[in-house]
Amino acid sequence: MKKTVAVLFGGQSSEHEVSCMSARTIAEAIDPEKYTVLLIGITKKGEWLYVDCIDQIVDGTWENSTRRAIILPDAGLKSVMVFERNELKESITSSILPVDLVFPALHGLRGEDGTVQGLFELAKLPYVGCGVLSSALSMDKLYTKQIVSRLGIRQAAYIGVQREELNDLEQVACRVEEALTYPVFIKPSNAGSSRGVSRARSREELFCGLSEAAKHDRKILVEEEIQGRELECAVFGGMSFQVSGVGEILAAAEFYDYDAKYNNEESKTVISPKLPEGKTEEIRNAAGRIFAAVDGFGLARVDFFLEAGTNEVVFNEINTMPGFTSISMYPMLWEEQGISKRDLVEGLLKLALERA
Repeated sequence: MKKTVAVLFGGQSSEHEVSCMSARTIAEAIDPEKYTVLLIGITKKGEWLYVDCIDQIVDGTWENSTRRAIILPDAGLKSVMVFERNELKESITSSILPVDLVFPALHGLRGEDGTVQGLFELAKLPYVGCGVLSSALSMDKLYTKQIVSRLGIRQAAYIGVQREELNDLEQVACRVEEALTYPVFIKPSNAGSSRGVSRARSREELFCGLSEAAKHDRKILVEEEIQGRELECAVFGGMSFQVSGVGEILAAAEFYDYDAKYNNEESKTVISPKLPEGKTEEIRNAAGRIFAAVDGFGLARVDFFLEAGTNEVVFNEINTMPGFTSISMYPMLWEEQGISKRDLVEGLLKLALERA
């Protein structure tokens, strides 16, 4: 008997569009002989909508849906309630659709940060990916750095800034300049796909970068610039997990920001790049240790730099729901290992059911 898997996509984060692209890839990779796919799109306003087919994700018409679809927190029901979009304040004629598991193809805030994972836990619904704690910790760059610092793995020097501190930009600038040397990178602590990230070469640019990052999060990370090669590694599994080979990002911009990732065709990804002796295994080992340290489960992509001049491996960040688009590194790394997108998605769904 086929199981029903709800694929969530969109969301209220700055990675809304990327999530839509990931959901298309994931939905197309789910074996129709084993699963019935229920598509639920979340608008930028936070409306949960029933989506009829993958084509509506492709052309963007899913947001015109007249039906809402809400995962119920009732653990006894394990269901989605579907009802007409404008009937909530009036009488509701609804349908209750049983669901067996969830694939949250959501990136960034309110999707990759433990929030929807908490809903699945309440509903006792199996779901793909890391749990509440792991998702929340890994989404927050400041807390991730504190955990990784205990592993003895090098990472960029940094300081944390609260949005409230920006009322006195001069004081913040002095604190940054005492700890770090320009240029520095400014990042929202809880945003992904390089949204809100900027590079500052002066105090004036620092002010601009802090203001931009503050639009995306209350907590801001300011860290030293690491010049070198950008490398990524994929992790798949549960208590026992596999670590992929290494991929390299060749950014077409000054750094690999959101536009360079998704809008600049000159950005390239290289699978199994040639690295100095021993560095591939060092990166793979570090990726596995970090995944275990944050209590990872299911999947993650761990990003590093190989510093120019020293060839030291420097941890950058971990993503617990990496992109699944046609140009995303995570599925490409596993395809290099002979694991197709369909097999990868099937494995993730099986892990979700086994954990439950």
